[in-house]
Amino acid sequence: MSTGLVKKPVLYYAPRSPPCRAVQLTAAALGLELDLRPVNVKAGEHMTAEFLKLNPQHTIPVLDDNGVVVSDSHVICSYLADKYAGQNDELYPKNEAQRRLIDARLYYDCGHLFPRLRFIVEPVIYFGVAQIPEDRITYMQKAYDGLEHCLTAATYLAGDKLTIADLCTVATVTTAAAFAPIEEAKYPRLTEWIKRMEALPYYEANNQQGLDMLVQLVKGLLAERQT
Repeated sequence: MSTGLVKKPVLYYAPRSPPCRAVQLTAAALGLELDLRPVNVKAGEHMTAEFLKLNPQHTIPVLDDNGVVVSDSHVICSYLADKYAGQNDELYPKNEAQRRLIDARLYYDCGHLFPRLRFIVEPVIYFGVAQIPEDRITYMQKAYDGLEHCLTAATYLAGDKLTIADLCTVATVTTAAAFAPIEEAKYPRLTEWIKRMEALPYYEANNQQGLDMLVQLVKGLLAERQT
């Protein structure tokens, strides 16, 4: 029998990153404390030999749970829910039909929502862009329609209970809304869902603070380049 001490799962992350914030939200919902290790992507810390051993795709977040290494925020969130939820599996139910529905929402986030957000903010942060093109803002806003329809007959994105689909998606959508505003009249259910998520007791510390940092950075860079 091993006598080694079990350490807190290590999360390699950047506080501004929406996918990292999704993992932080999930850990908070599970009551799980993480050992947070910041990675400065702009300084190239994700390209070191040490980091590439953890994740050859050199993306964050990366979780190291006592030797079990998991990359991609959606996979990390499902891993944490599976391992640390205990008897209450509401965040990522073991029921196959429910899990498929949650997975579909997660894929909508990683396949549609987050790529559109990246095309808005990353050119500003990394490539010196001075203005966000209107077509990218419009393209982001078009993706809100899919979420509105998911909420037609449900409180949350995959039913009437909070799941990791909500925690991952809210990190993306609230960031996107700072640059591609959500029209309340057009998307009333989505607007209410965001308010519901913002009321979670762990939301401020695990999403809003990092969100504010990212918005301040991007808008600050845009302002500098337009003067």
